[in-house]
Amino acid sequence: MMDWTDNHYRTVARIISKHAWLYTEMLAAETIVHQQGDLDRFLAFSPEQHPIVLQIGGNNLDNIAKATRLANSYGYDEINLNCGCPSPRVAGHGCFGVRLMLDPKFVGEAMSVIAANTDVPVSVKCRIGLDDHDSYNELCDFIYKVSSLSPTKHFIIHSRKALLNGISPADNRRIPPLKYEYYYALLRDFPDLRFTINGGINCVDEVNAALREGAHGVMVGRAAYNNLWNTLAHVDTAIYGAPSSGLTRRQVLEQYQVYGDAVLGTYGNGRPNIRDLIKPLFGFFYSEPGNNLWKRKADAAFQMKNITTVKSFFEETLVAIPDAVLDSHAAELPSGRKDLFANVRGLLPPLYETREEEVVVYA
Repeated sequence: MMDWTDNHYRTVARIISKHAWLYTEMLAAETIVHQQGDLDRFLAFSPEQHPIVLQIGGNNLDNIAKATRLANSYGYDEINLNCGCPSPRVAGHGCFGVRLMLDPKFVGEAMSVIAANTDVPVSVKCRIGLDDHDSYNELCDFIYKVSSLSPTKHFIIHSRKALLNGISPADNRRIPPLKYEYYYALLRDFPDLRFTINGGINCVDEVNAALREGAHGVMVGRAAYNNLWNTLAHVDTAIYGAPSSGLTRRQVLEQYQVYGDAVLGTYGNGRPNIRDLIKPLFGFFYSEPGNNLWKRKADAAFQMKNITTVKSFFEETLVAIPDAVLDSHAAELPSGRKDLFANVRGLLPPLYETREEEVVVYA
């Protein structure tokens, strides 16, 4: 997520979950190419963040190729092309993101370029359509053409269409209805491909519901940011079957403090600053006693001249959070909505009929 899943967020996310796949925020290929002297700021990550996926965006094949080559030395586990972002600065002025769904031939070429310049798997993240191009057959045409023209075998499907009529990205996550039946129909119609479901899935219980329904994988976005602890603290045990880390919130913050104070100001011009490093923690105490007071203390601490380290920030603000919250382990797995995928199999659209004459198959 742009401006959200940065290195700081991924660091605290990995402290909490050792197994979840982490995605970078979308980086424009042009940014990577034009920042060759400062690539560590954009692409570097600690070895602990594996498995990690680099998501790039762009509409220029040369820059996409160059960006992929520049990223290779950092050792990402997968490279993903964003074809789903509806932001006006991306899909509007930038003419990439979800707008690329209107040009599957270009996306196929871009994915071939990425694959030719890296040795790791490649994937596409997209919506189920945009504006009036929202039929199931049009989605299938996109999937079929991209997978036929390139080595792409993995698609992350945000199960809403995008509206490019000037509404905000937040409204694009709320107004278009979720159509999980499109996602599950793709599993039926493209059995040789891998699909990850995304959109409207807000807790680990709902992740498991999607997997029980047959999903190959599940991507959780905003919930893993806005309700950081309650979401990620259950991933390893409830999804991967791994033993619990036994960490408390206080222990997570102690580890994050070491990271934060080590990177403070290392980008130059005072960045990252205290506010940058604390931003990923604003969902850490979601719905807990003291959460609102902690946020008010945080806002005040950002203005204090004596708060010069993450350690001093925590000393100033964590008095708002009861010890019982700081020292408790992950609570019982929160329950999700029981009807999220109700009758999804009964809503599946008709079988897709491939229009093979339109595509030159990738070999």
